[in-house]
Amino acid sequence: MSGASGRVLVVDDNKVIRQLIRVNLELEGLEVVTAADGAECLDVVHQVRPDLVTLDVVMPRLDGLRTAARLRADPRTNHLPLAIISACTQYEVESGLDVGVDAFLSKPFEPAELVRLVKQLIQGRAGRGGQGEGGAGGEGGGGRGGDGDRGGDDDDGLADGVAGGVSIG
Repeated sequence: MSGASGRVLVVDDNKVIRQLIRVNLELEGLEVVTAADGAECLDVVHQVRPDLVTLDVVMPRLDGLRTAARLRADPRTNHLPLAIISACTQYEVESGLDVGVDAFLSKPFEPAELVRLVKQLIQGRAGRGGQGEGGAGGEGGGGRGGDGDRGGDDDDGLADGVAGGVSIG
């Protein structure tokens, strides 16, 4: 896809949700590749080389939080922005922040929120350039400006956006 402004790997065990995310992102000019669970994600992520990975939490074989932890532990993928798109509990949000998840989007979500979040994370990746410089903030969408720190010790994004559906931590 020549006009694509980024490649997203969408990981969800629900085929309908994968298609919903795919259609909304492709309409915005993004290239989308899908995987049905975390194990498949880990199999294809090095071939696909996405700019962003979205993960559901509850999936067979390998759930989204363990997948995120493995992506962060691998030097080839530890830089990738990771977004959890799931009906998360507080514990799952905290666990996600601990393993280095960048953002959360609660299901059900508004397609416009999905697109805004994905674009912010991809643009934030391009803007970081190894310097850890500012992440992406939401404009009226419940998002929060990031500081580029992925150390996991900054979880003030927890209270800022989860209730509103979007959190960039």
